[in-house]
Amino acid sequence: MKNILPPKVSNSVNETVSVLVRYKLIIFVLLVAGVYGYIVLTISSLANAQPTADQISAESRPIKSTKIDKQVILQLQQLQDNSVSVKTLFNEARDNPFQEN
Repeated sequence: MKNILPPKVSNSVNETVSVLVRYKLIIFVLLVAGVYGYIVLTISSLANAQPTADQISAESRPIKSTKIDKQVILQLQQLQDNSVSVKTLFNEARDNPFQEN
């Protein structure tokens, strides 16, 4: 195969490659350390980032509170008063809510 590079450039490329091969372990360690440092700095900057005003307003929308209808409460109380088994069920739930039946 014919060499397309002039002799000076060819020698320079050969010398560069031989230096890289000689120090390949050091170059690899420096490359891994650089990537690791970049990842640590990126995580650190993301951890300390403050939310924007738009993000705050989107998350702080009013929370809907649960409303219990008074008629439902009265109906449950009537059922509890009328039925012995329901009354027992309510009392057991108050005594030990984690009991399995």
